[in-house]
Order: sequence, then structure tokens, then C-alpha cells
Amino acid sequence: MSASQADVKDRIASVKNIAKITRAMEMVAAARLRRAEQRIEALRPYAGAVRRMTRSAAEAASSAEIASNPVLKERETVERVGLLLVTGDRGLAGAFNSQIIRAGLRAAAELEAEGKQVVFSATGRRGVSTLVFRKRDPQGQYVGFTDRPAYANAREIADDLMSAYVDGKVDRVEVFYNGYVSALTQEVRRETLLPLQQATIDAAIAGEGEENGDASEHTSAGHALVEYEPSPEGILERLIPDYVEISVFRALLESTASEHGARMTAMRNASENAGELIEDLTLEMNRARQAEITQEIMEVVAGAEGLS
Repeated sequence: MSASQADVKDRIASVKNIAKITRAMEMVAAARLRRAEQRIEALRPYAGAVRRMTRSAAEAASSAEIASNPVLKERETVERVGLLLVTGDRGLAGAFNSQIIRAGLRAAAELEAEGKQVVFSATGRRGVSTLVFRKRDPQGQYVGFTDRPAYANAREIADDLMSAYVDGKVDRVEVFYNGYVSALTQEVRRETLLPLQQATIDAAIAGEGEENGDASEHTSAGHALVEYEPSPEGILERLIPDYVEISVFRALLESTASEHGARMTAMRNASENAGELIEDLTLEMNRARQAEITQEIMEVVAGAEGLS
């Protein structure tokens, strides 16, 4: 076997080993995706209940009390905007991380063009490292849990964001994350997290209620039967942190499912590309072998003719 054939054979063996790895990673991502989908399904009833209670309490509370709540109160002027980028700790997931980072940086450029200051926060090592590399050091850095986020992680992030808003460090908080549509499709979503104006709560819960078939619970007659103890304002003040935490947790779970789906798809494509490359290399090796055999035959024929 010539040197070129040996090189091609080594390349084929190397690509086969890579294909084994990508197939294994695809299977792992598929298993994790199923678990992530189950967690999203399990969260929906609780999230829907919290949102419905928050809306109901907001409707029952007085407008003065709502306006005095620092989390619900909308600032007259927005000078500083906090952007939370939800990315992953690992790569090899196609455009999963890069599309969130691009969307966040694009939004930051637009806000800065309007004269606003941007304060970044990020979950996942990919988002944090990219922001640091671009001299956009994130104020909040949350890493090490993106494969399986816990509610405690969402609570930590939500507490930091609410504290920054209440303390006046930011006037608005937006979150960027990959919304899970299917294993093949993830869409970048940009949502305003703070302030929690009543209109935002109403809109969010209206959609949730329609999905769960609970729209009938929110009739005007139904509201008259609700009694609050100690008061709607006190209950609303207690529900608002839960509402923010649930919103952050939902974004984390959506992002996790999207990451596993994107990685599964990327690894499947890599395995298919490896198969095509192996076919091309095998064809190249066969052609080299055929050319070598043809050359040997021609040399034998030429030698025979020289002896005749």
C-alpha cells in the first residue's frame, strides 16, 4: 500500500471514530431532551396558577397600591436597561448560543443608539465568556446548571434582577432566550421581565388561560366570589416574586430543551456528514488503488515487450 493510500485509510478510521462520538452525543441529547420536555409540561399548571392568581389580585388591588409597588411601577424615563442572555455552558449545538448573543448585542447597540445604558447579565459559560471577550463584562454571571436548571437557580437570578430594578440600577429588564418549538426548531424570544405592569400580566395570563381552557374562570361574575385575606395588596406583594421567578424558570427550561434539541440535530447532521465523507474517502482510496494496479500492469506489459 502506497503512502497516499495509507493516509486515506487513516483518515477514514479517524472519521469513523468521530462518527461514533457524534452518534453517542445525539443519543444522550435525545434522552435529555425528553426529560426537559417533561419538566416544561410539569411546570405549566403551576405557572398558570401563579399567573392567574397574580392577575386576579392585581385586578382586586387598588390602583394606588399597584402604582406604589416598586416592581409593578413603570419608570417615567428609561435610562438603564438590563439584558439577561440565557445561553448554555457547552457548545456543539449549532447556532443555539450564537443567535442569542447576536440578538442581545444587536439590542444593546439599538438601545445605546437611543442614548440608553445597557447592563448585561448572562447564564451559561458561553454567554459569559463571549461578553467578557467583547469587553461587555456581565454584572450577573450564572454558570454550571444549564443542562438541568433548578428552581433555586431561577430564584437567585430573579432576586438579583428585582434588586437591581428596585434599587434603581436598571429601569427595565429584558430577557433573551431560545424558545422551544420542536427538536428541529428553536426561536429567539425577547421578553420584558420588569416592570410587571398589569397589562403585561393580563396579556401573559390571557394566553395561558386560553391554552389551558381556563378562560371561563376569569369572568366578571367569578371575580366577585373571591375574598382576599389579609388584602389583595398583601397577596399581590407576595405573588410578584413568585411570578418573576416562574418567568425566569420557564425561560431556563425552554432554553435547556432548545439546547438539547439543537445539539441532537447538530450531532445528527455531523454523523450524516461523516458518513458522506467516509464514502468520498473510500472512493478516493479505491481510485488510488486502481491507479496503482493499472500502473503495475503497464510496467509488467512494458517489461514483457522489452524482452520479446
